[in-house]
Amino acid sequence: MKGDASSHGWEAVPARTGQAMSRSLPRSWEAELGGYRLVFGAGSIDRIGELVGELPGRRALVVTDRGLREAGHLSRAVESLQGAGIAPFVYDGVEESPTTRHVDEGTRVALEHAVDCIVGLGGGSAMDCAKGINFLVSNGGRMEDYQGTGRATKPMLPSLGVPTTAGTGSEAQSYALIRREASGSKMACGAKQAMFRRVVLDPALATTVPREVAGIAGIDALSHAVESYVSKPSNPVSRLFAREAWRLVASTLPLVLRDPGNIGAWGDMLLGAHLAGAAIEQSMLGAAHACANPLTARFPIAHGVAVGVMLPHVVRFNATHVGSLYEELGRATVTDDPAGTLEERVRALRSGAGLPGSLRDCAVPRDCLSELAVEAERQWTAAFNPRPLTRAEFLELYEAAHDG
Repeated sequence: MKGDASSHGWEAVPARTGQAMSRSLPRSWEAELGGYRLVFGAGSIDRIGELVGELPGRRALVVTDRGLREAGHLSRAVESLQGAGIAPFVYDGVEESPTTRHVDEGTRVALEHAVDCIVGLGGGSAMDCAKGINFLVSNGGRMEDYQGTGRATKPMLPSLGVPTTAGTGSEAQSYALIRREASGSKMACGAKQAMFRRVVLDPALATTVPREVAGIAGIDALSHAVESYVSKPSNPVSRLFAREAWRLVASTLPLVLRDPGNIGAWGDMLLGAHLAGAAIEQSMLGAAHACANPLTARFPIAHGVAVGVMLPHVVRFNATHVGSLYEELGRATVTDDPAGTLEERVRALRSGAGLPGSLRDCAVPRDCLSELAVEAERQWTAAFNPRPLTRAEFLELYEAAHDG
């Protein structure tokens, strides 16, 4: 693929010799977690070259967005790769909720430069797009060919994930969530080979995230912990991950919103979001996400906003079946005021993050709720909700959320 970087969202970066800038790594640690290594610590982005070299990789595609370029994080990653003798090639055209178009564009860059590894640098969108590109580079075809799980039959390129927001936990999952370009509907495309082999959690990167984005991502991470804790496939391991994720994120989100430069608090947020992603990998999600997906497909609503509006109503709906588990989860929170139900705490955290409290606030017209209920019933996460829902019950959830 040839062309100007500004028009196509990518550029080739020639390799050079030299050493990446060394930085201290306070409060750093590593762990082997079921097939991938987790590297944690402020400044650990500067170890990307070392870690990619272990995969091994010599020609790396870095999948990111233009905001990360402007923040200077991309240059840090490129410097580290070059310092390790690895040639980086950048696709920075990723946008929120990536579509098949973004995956196709990144795949063309990867094939043109014959990359042998992939680095996802950014929020969940960059992580998902990186995994989507890996599907097509390694197995061919179209993204639609991999909807579902286990449809990739060939080995995939080794990859490394570096989340810069504490939200999706995509770096801990084997699924890529990719929207169809034409309809906006989401596809979950999963394969064990798509898992990142190295994950870098650098809390210093998150300090540059705008407050609004931090709030949206944090509520998304909370929703992952809440839904995976009670889903039908949940188990003691997934609940262990989800409970610790809830404790970390619910306790720390207000702090990072007040003090965005607090690297220690951001470390807790990143780890919490990562554990919530690991819980999803074990036990999936539920009705709040089934309701959120049609909203983001039809309206310009961020995923974290949509799921944040729906989650309190889903918690209330599910409480007749899993109320004791919700109480158990709520007790794990460390707050100044531990009183209140889980639903009330979700509402309070959402309000503190400055997110809308109703679909009406999101400019969703009431006369489309019946159509949204039809679409929600078809979502894959609906099947994992602990209390089965009919189309009429999905409509009731939307109606309640419309009023707040």
